[in-house]
Amino acid sequence: MEAVAEPGGRARALHALRSRDFRLLWSGQTISLVGDGAFLVALGWKSFSLTGSKSTLALVLMAHGTAMLATLLIGGALADRYPRRTLMIISDLARLAVMVVLAAIDFAGELNIGLLVALAICYGLGDGFFYPAFGGIVPLVVDQHHIASANALIGLSRQAAFVAGPALAGVLYGLAGSASVFAFNGVSFAVAAGLLLAARPRPIEPEPPKGTLREIADGVRYVVGVPWLWISIFLAAFILMIAMAPYTALLPAFVEDQYGLGVGAYGALFTIQSLGMAIGSLVFGQLNPPGHRVVIMYLLFALNDVFVVAMALTPWFEAGLVFVMLRGLCIGFGLGVWNTLMMQFVPENKLARVSSLDFFGSFALVPVGYALTAVLAGMFAPSSLLIAGFGLSAVLWTAPLALRRVREAA
Repeated sequence: MEAVAEPGGRARALHALRSRDFRLLWSGQTISLVGDGAFLVALGWKSFSLTGSKSTLALVLMAHGTAMLATLLIGGALADRYPRRTLMIISDLARLAVMVVLAAIDFAGELNIGLLVALAICYGLGDGFFYPAFGGIVPLVVDQHHIASANALIGLSRQAAFVAGPALAGVLYGLAGSASVFAFNGVSFAVAAGLLLAARPRPIEPEPPKGTLREIADGVRYVVGVPWLWISIFLAAFILMIAMAPYTALLPAFVEDQYGLGVGAYGALFTIQSLGMAIGSLVFGQLNPPGHRVVIMYLLFALNDVFVVAMALTPWFEAGLVFVMLRGLCIGFGLGVWNTLMMQFVPENKLARVSSLDFFGSFALVPVGYALTAVLAGMFAPSSLLIAGFGLSAVLWTAPLALRRVREAA
């Protein structure tokens, strides 16, 4: 399949906003993402305050992640069979109900860790149905030559929301407590569902129904038949385990050990990385390279790993900020390439299943990575583990480029 070229001009990254249906989808999801960002901060503080244990949040997140993985593949099959907008609205309303219950119990002072875990499981089940449908609906609300712009804008809103959301959570939590943040997240789901209800995605012709398990198996067979797809998903699964899990778990300790700094520096690294990813998303949407996109994507992901190694080696915090900014730029651009490739090359009636396999494969081994990090953290310095994990990751991202079928894929 030939790549779809987008007409030139100024502000190409914003061209998807010409579509009314995309504006509705994007606006709703931006608001919902702000709610998610606020929710994660409130969840962290509330989890810790309920037990006083630093491991409580990990337990809650593990429950949420396991539940999401349990429904992802089913959600992908359903989203290729039924209208994706309908599934997204149902998922938004289900997660709204979870937030209403959580806020009410918290406001009444009856929340405990058992209830929090149970509600996290319900929330995760809803996520598993939502993400495949979202991954498949974008090409149905924009023209083909605006898909790169759409992905750039989605990447921009995701990063901006996860800067604004935590800041908003800090204000709401301080003024009215955690229940107010949970309620705000619920309102964000209601707004997203309402805006999506007004959208009119283009319908697709689904495959003849075969049963959920057979449809999931058909999705797996399709992915296995496309080298750049299955290699990318396999690599992401392994690399998130050996690199991203240690990065997430060890960054606070690394900041203290390497730079002698505290939580302010830790937060600054996340903020500057989000800024870099937002810029990378916009640069991708503006440039939208027409060829060698798989090569560009793999090289950018490898370069992102090199920047983390450089951050782990430098004793200067200011230099670390620069490296993290550059890392974010590479990730934002690379993810824009990946999402656009999938939306342009995967058949529309298989796209939700492929998206679900992407999510499932990417996150399936993350819990293993956290467990390995917990074991190795007592034996090695955080910087050593980051250098080893991201150094190996950089090698792994470049290895598939030895295959001609990968280099010439798109």
